[in-house]
Amino acid sequence: MTEPTEPAPRLLLVEDDRDLAEMLTEILRSEGYLVEAASDGQQGLHLALSRPYELMVLDRGLPAIEGLDLLTRLRSRGVVTPVLVLSALGLPRDRVDGLNAGAEDYLSKPFDLDELLARLRALLRRHREEAESLTLPCGRFVIDSRTVLLTDGRTQVLSDRESSLLEVFARRPQQVFSRQELMSRVFPDAEEEGVVDTYVHYLRRKLGKASVRTIRGLGYQLGRS
Repeated sequence: MTEPTEPAPRLLLVEDDRDLAEMLTEILRSEGYLVEAASDGQQGLHLALSRPYELMVLDRGLPAIEGLDLLTRLRSRGVVTPVLVLSALGLPRDRVDGLNAGAEDYLSKPFDLDELLARLRALLRRHREEAESLTLPCGRFVIDSRTVLLTDGRTQVLSDRESSLLEVFARRPQQVFSRQELMSRVFPDAEEEGVVDTYVHYLRRKLGKASVRTIRGLGYQLGRS
């Protein structure tokens, strides 16, 4: 049986060094990321405001809009995507400035590739476990308001149970959940496992058939892009 694969996390790379950007894009894609690249701060701002990402790798010395200025603008507009600043400016004061501007991590150039990949994995893991909004294949899930902002511009408001079920999937998108696990986490008072299938059907009806995957013989998993 083929092992279910983790949905590709969307990553925005904002880097004006073309050779470095091409190298990182190729490596990150080989690591399973869905990468989009911007070569200046203005393009990076546009992409970050118009599309959902789970991670961002950001240079500081960018044309059009400097990297920390770009980061400050994104944070002021409510963009909470975890950001790793990747910069030749590596003094302690530079790192402090980056973290104060809203970055979650800061890595100096030249850098060790394995360390970069490890830091990105850690950021992604922490983001998915703690975030108040999560990226879905079909859009973004705002947990507190039980709202899904779909990529086609529509908005779907979920019931309490629908929201709880989607949150379980979205916080651990690589995990396949059995019906028994979902009963314990979301439907502890229900007597029949069929309630899981019913609410999966409700989510698919609101968010699209691909929003939840059936893994034959195992259970359910968040859909893939």
